[in-house]
Amino acid sequence: MKTILVPVGSSKNAKLHLQYAVDFAKAFGAKLYVVQIYNVYTKAGTMIKVDHIIERESKAFLESHVASIDTKGVEVITKTFKGKLVDTIEKVCESLDVDLIILEPRTNSIKEEVYLGKTSGKIVKRTQIPALIVPEGYFYKPIVKILIATKSAIIRKKGVLNPLSAIKNQFKAVVNILLVKTAHHKDDDFVLNDDLKEMVTNTTIAERPTTFQAVLEHYKNHNPDLLCVVRRKRGFFSKLWEDDVILKQDFHSSKIPVLVLSGLK
Repeated sequence: MKTILVPVGSSKNAKLHLQYAVDFAKAFGAKLYVVQIYNVYTKAGTMIKVDHIIERESKAFLESHVASIDTKGVEVITKTFKGKLVDTIEKVCESLDVDLIILEPRTNSIKEEVYLGKTSGKIVKRTQIPALIVPEGYFYKPIVKILIATKSAIIRKKGVLNPLSAIKNQFKAVVNILLVKTAHHKDDDFVLNDDLKEMVTNTTIAERPTTFQAVLEHYKNHNPDLLCVVRRKRGFFSKLWEDDVILKQDFHSSKIPVLVLSGLK
């Protein structure tokens, strides 16, 4: 894991979140891009050019933001981009060869009942970029135990496990897997390939209607430092991802980081 990206919003947690990202990047010897994406909507007939003003103010804000924390020798690069959030973040990650995005749950939302706000929700729901969601107020610490939750362990995409493998190897973490047998279960779904088999220490099988429900029931038994889930069009969080906003009352594992992998298939 060599390149990590952190989108910055205006939340009260932004400074602590950036410090976590720096500490995490330092553990991997990774480069950290701190970015802000803006869009400008001007009324017809308006003569004032505001793009350069917003870009200048955004850049100044990012540099001040980075200066407010201890970068600990990590290479931190600030960048601003104009465009629509999802399209722009995907292009930026591709051009910078980003391995992981570290997200705040709520970059702008001030509603206490919200777990994942619209900005972070859009990135998690609508892209295939591996993302680490770090809870508000969470301080960096080494990851000792990881729980993967999935209803199918079939892997067809190359490199999809790279973020998980990198974290496991860096922290020498124990990885346990929760395989969820749903109504559409097939026998092959629970066959671990060699890469996954090599990672996993313990396997738990649960029969539940959804992966989400299985996680809620088994989460405390495993007591992980990191929950790892797989992004699917209709998979984990399908109950929640009808909207980009996710409420805390609907997602009870909001006190530890959540690693969201791109689809395995």
